[in-house]
Amino acid sequence: MGRPPRTLLTREGIMRAALALVDEEGAAALSTTRLAARLGVKGPSLYNYIAGRDEIVDGICDLIVAEMELDPRLRPWTAALDSWARSYRAAFAAHPNAIPLLAARPTRSPAALAGYANAFAVLREAGWPEEQLLPVVQAVEYFLLGSALHLDRPLHADCPAGATPDALAPLLTAPPDYQELAFETGLAALLAGLKEALAAGRP
Repeated sequence: MGRPPRTLLTREGIMRAALALVDEEGAAALSTTRLAARLGVKGPSLYNYIAGRDEIVDGICDLIVAEMELDPRLRPWTAALDSWARSYRAAFAAHPNAIPLLAARPTRSPAALAGYANAFAVLREAGWPEEQLLPVVQAVEYFLLGSALHLDRPLHADCPAGATPDALAPLLTAPPDYQELAFETGLAALLAGLKEALAAGRP
């Protein structure tokens, strides 16, 4: 009998396998040993393609960011941010286990930096002062990360001791789509506030 066929490794294949591992088993499961086993190779084989775990996390970030689209051609600028916000949230909704892995990392992946550059260009053209470009983008990101982190958060279904049902009625009778309603309410308020601040000349 001949030798079994060798697994053909590529950098992209390693990153996609790493993302699948995190999606299925959580961020704590990510290691070069577990990843190599998933790919059917010995651990040292991975180091022909990647430098280590940090590079794998950066690669995962690139794959997720690639699912987020900020179209710099959209006008007005609020429409561009609205579209980006929705694709950003959808990408993290598809990969909730990766959020803690990426949220605490510095922004250094090429895809993420390109996304920032597009956002800055859209805001700059709209008239935002240079020193406000990053704060505006990060204000939107803070809202989106919070929204993504709460996608699977359950509500308390029972009234705790000492609390009256009437006082907690919005919590106890929340509709099934309350998270979508919260997202829509928050995004609309955020963009409206930014638009008003820019128009008033007080970003």
